[in-house]
Amino acid sequence: MDGSLNTCSAKPAPAGFRRVSSTGEPSSCPVPGLGPGVLEMRVKEGSKIRNLLGFAMSRLQGGGHVSPVSQVMFTGTGRAITKTITCAEIMKRHIRGLHQVSKLQYRTVREVWQSREDESIQMTVVKKVPAIYIFLSKEPLDPLELGYQSPAEMSSSSEENTTN
Repeated sequence: MDGSLNTCSAKPAPAGFRRVSSTGEPSSCPVPGLGPGVLEMRVKEGSKIRNLLGFAMSRLQGGGHVSPVSQVMFTGTGRAITKTITCAEIMKRHIRGLHQVSKLQYRTVREVWQSREDESIQMTVVKKVPAIYIFLSKEPLDPLELGYQSPAEMSSSSEENTTN
């Protein structure tokens, strides 16, 4: 198997191999009509929620010496999806009246693994990794857009939980 290239689909690499590189294909943002002034928050598995929210809320509320924004996009892939959802939900709880559009898609990630014993042996693993995009806006959004949540929907469900 000198220098051969094997292609697998969504299988874990066998023992005796180490990951050499990982590349994701660029994906277009599934939320239509985003302007240039949108704050993009890329949530990673190791990101600290308080750091992400501290920065995003200060920009959305116009605090400090940075220019305020009226729209925030939280994105996360793979194991960071739950943390991405948590960030958006906490932000909606702290800043009332935010409109939301949520989108899901899969991104293709290509990993190259190399044998620990013979470096000329490589294996390529192609994975489909889930990704979430949560767009929050102070400005009204298209209510006909798939994945849209109005501020009224969010506040009515939280009021039900507090009265019971």
